[in-house]
Amino acid sequence: MLRNLLLALLVLCVLSPTFSFGQTKKKYIVNGYVGGFRGLVKTEEIDVEKLTHINYAFVNVKDSLAVLTNLATDSTNFRKLNELKVKNPDLKILISIGGWAWSENFSDAVLTETSRQKFAKTSVDIIRQFNLDGVDIDWEYPAMRGEEGNIFRPEDKQNFTLMFKAIRQELDLLEKEKGRKFQLTTAVGASQSFVDNTEMGLVALYTDYIYIMTYDYGGRNGTVGHHTNLYSNGESSSADKSVKSFMAAGVPASKIVLGAAFYGKGFEAETISNHGLGEKRIKSVQGGGYTKLKDTLIDQNGYKKYYDKKAKAPYLFNDSTKVLITYDDEKSIKLKCKYVKKNDLAGIFFWEYFNDPKEYLITEISKNLD
Repeated sequence: MLRNLLLALLVLCVLSPTFSFGQTKKKYIVNGYVGGFRGLVKTEEIDVEKLTHINYAFVNVKDSLAVLTNLATDSTNFRKLNELKVKNPDLKILISIGGWAWSENFSDAVLTETSRQKFAKTSVDIIRQFNLDGVDIDWEYPAMRGEEGNIFRPEDKQNFTLMFKAIRQELDLLEKEKGRKFQLTTAVGASQSFVDNTEMGLVALYTDYIYIMTYDYGGRNGTVGHHTNLYSNGESSSADKSVKSFMAAGVPASKIVLGAAFYGKGFEAETISNHGLGEKRIKSVQGGGYTKLKDTLIDQNGYKKYYDKKAKAPYLFNDSTKVLITYDDEKSIKLKCKYVKKNDLAGIFFWEYFNDPKEYLITEISKNLD
């Protein structure tokens, strides 16, 4: 009888390539940031079935409180985002607190146990009030300068960890109250200095996912470089370097989410040598979202497309204006998805959903992280 059972299982395996012994197919994170700070979000234009998560950006930090800056707009956006769950019941919607422009008060907000509890409670109260699914922290940056005027201090290194502990405790209370799980995540700077100024191995104990912002790199020492390249060309930082840095700091691969840019960044180079790459940077110029780049600039209007095989990154260069535009395209997105799978990462995320309204890149993600 046992022999017949084993034979039946063997036949099932042969006939069904997807059959597995008690294993389910891995579900990768696909998270799109949505900029609610601009006003009402056009939720009807979100292809929600291609997403697992939406991070709503941003919630402000004032007087040790998590603060919605435009309650009327934010509350409408939360209602409309929740309605997307009709099409995708598994969708998770998180508030993202901070961002580049609203990180100046984080250091004060988490300075003492009392202030941390205040901040944690008001963060989770927003989740409770609007029936959302979790909190994402985007502090740019603990213990080091972000935007000019930001408050930062050495104590941020430990307080960054203690902040997540406090929020996790508040979320645990909410889980008991609601009888379901709530997530805690963080978007983190991709630099080695960010790792050095935090305790990421400890932070990972309290968080569900770590979103590494593997974009906005640029060249070193005032030169023109890639901004969202997968590998280094010898002159640049890279997503691969960042991932390895966070893993060395104790963050499990299973919690790391790789960043992609749905926008390009432009730089004027001093000369046309090497199509501007690695040349002295004169100034930053407008890049634009990927749909705009693909439809109006790639091999058009004086721009020629090039590909850095070592960095696995595309770029445009205009010989007459000496402007280089660095970005992600379908090919680099496909390679990032392959990298996620190869290294057993949690998934991929991107800034920002509406930078690519024709869905060139999210379609590529959907095809390659199925």
